[in-house]
Amino acid sequence: QGQLVESGGGLVQAGGSLRLSCVASGSIRSIDVMGWYRQAPGKEREFVADMANRGRTDYADSVKGRFTISRDNSKNAVYLQMDNLEPEDTAVYYCKAVRMTMTSWRRYLEVWGQGTLVTVSS
Repeated sequence: QGQLVESGGGLVQAGGSLRLSCVASGSIRSIDVMGWYRQAPGKEREFVADMANRGRTDYADSVKGRFTISRDNSKNAVYLQMDNLEPEDTAVYYCKAVRMTMTSWRRYLEVWGQGTLVTVSS
């Protein structure tokens, strides 16, 4: 099974920026959708943004205009540029791959990364 590894989290002041990265490793043929979710302390995991392999993007209303998702299909990677961060953005950010097809043609409907912590101070 392919694995997802996130990086780029950290501590930043309100108004600052961070760029998260997620790379899928393994013998991967394709990944239909790659995206980001987040879970704040005491809250449910929520959708942040995703991007299909043909370029379609979707964002949560709370991050529109501040976050930008991008992909590099040649690297099986997805990125999240986060600008104008707010304390409410503090959460563990998880990368998700939807319909990951391996070179063996085995398909995984969902694969999750371990998460990376983003802390925004006021």
